[in-house]
Amino acid sequence: MKLNGDDVLVPDVWQDETLLSFLRDKLGLVGTKFGCGKGLCGACTVHVDGVAMRACITPVSALNNAKVTTIEGLANGDELHPVQQAWIELNVPQCGYCQPGQIMAAAALLAHNAGPTEAEVEKGMTGNICRCGTYPRIKAGVLRAAEIQRGDG
Repeated sequence: MKLNGDDVLVPDVWQDETLLSFLRDKLGLVGTKFGCGKGLCGACTVHVDGVAMRACITPVSALNNAKVTTIEGLANGDELHPVQQAWIELNVPQCGYCQPGQIMAAAALLAHNAGPTEAEVEKGMTGNICRCGTYPRIKAGVLRAAEIQRGDG
């Protein structure tokens, strides 16, 4: 697979592992968080071929030749992704645990819809749970990221 732009060879002994376990335990990429382990909370969201996926239920064996992006690979070098910029600008996180998954879900949403309405943001972010309840700030962050991405300020 290609992981954050780099080729990664997955040995046969790791083929039955989940992507989350592979990322965290084998590669030391701990930005992707373990939440529920059942694909329900969104804390482990990564991009697989540009689509938001739950790493806790995605087997590594299903990713042959896939392009995987984690929170560690979202920025372009020192240039933050518009979602990361918006999160910092608006101070979106509270505890921060779910935020890598929230950011990855938001980035996938904006990759497919550069100008979402509030309702589209709410629908697009459904399934990413924030125990601190920062949903209004998350929605504002996604909308601000869309502005940044479009160059609207």
